[in-house]
Amino acid sequence: MRLKISRILFLIIIALTFINCNNSNEKKYSKVTDVDEQLAYTAKDHPGKKLLENNCYVCHSPKSSMSERIAPPMVAVKSHYINNDISKKDFIEAIWNFTKKPSEENAKMRGAIRRFNLMPYQKFKEEDIRLIADYMYDYKIDEPEWFKQHIEEESNGKMKYNNRGKSVGDLDSNSIITPSEIGLDYALSTKKELGKNLMGTIQKKGTLEAVAFCNKQAYPITDSMATAQNATIRRVSDKPRNPSNLANTKEIGMINNYKTIVATGKKVEPIVETKDGISHFYYPITTNTMCLQCHGNTTTHIEPLVLNKIKDLYPTDKAVNYDVNQVRGIWAITFDETNIN
Repeated sequence: MRLKISRILFLIIIALTFINCNNSNEKKYSKVTDVDEQLAYTAKDHPGKKLLENNCYVCHSPKSSMSERIAPPMVAVKSHYINNDISKKDFIEAIWNFTKKPSEENAKMRGAIRRFNLMPYQKFKEEDIRLIADYMYDYKIDEPEWFKQHIEEESNGKMKYNNRGKSVGDLDSNSIITPSEIGLDYALSTKKELGKNLMGTIQKKGTLEAVAFCNKQAYPITDSMATAQNATIRRVSDKPRNPSNLANTKEIGMINNYKTIVATGKKVEPIVETKDGISHFYYPITTNTMCLQCHGNTTTHIEPLVLNKIKDLYPTDKAVNYDVNQVRGIWAITFDETNIN
């Protein structure tokens, strides 16, 4: 009798164990599902995501083509700083250490420095950079269409450089330097110089001071770049802030053509007209999120004090009410090919 009872108790214990295991598995499955949903929500609303887009994508945009880049995309930065062995703490620390004091000695992207020069110092908040790095470490960030192929070529040692120090992927050419490539080089190097000075002013002194900076320094910087390149470099628009930047009839036609191309998502190509060795180069100037602080909607994007400053410095201003990725004007660059080194 006692043996029979023992057997019954044993069977009951086995049954209860089986039931508990099933319940445990069900709870575990539900918990994983909840975690997945939580991760998706967190990735979308992580504060580092917006900080990344607002502070980094101005220069490190994943939407820039190979020829438009003024700095490597942030996914490239991530790929050079992260590996299977690095902890989140060390990754965040490495990103902050470079950002707070950019130098060739503590850089992990020597190729980027060769192509784009060293990142200029900017006054970022340490808390913001750490949040950006935290987001980069945990989540997949946007990458350009060309990035995977670029990484494969780089890892296989296939990247080649022409005699102007640009990668063939940047200039879409294996050897010949065409007027189109030269003009684009001039436009992007000038854009880079203007951009890093403007960003530095915004970071250190704010958007209001940046308006005054553009009023005083945009022309001198552009002219100095033109002198260095032995070219004439102009930025013209159908809706200029400075009347001196008003496009002529021919240039307005090009601007309207580029507006259609960009709006329809077609590939943007430079326009070059060459006669007797003199090349006239044209390429669109498009807006990004930083531009909207001074060129966006006058109600939702531009702060009242900034708008008043713009009206004070530019009484006839027309360069407002743009959105992201719209054509604000074009580069109009003239150079003599025989003077190119």
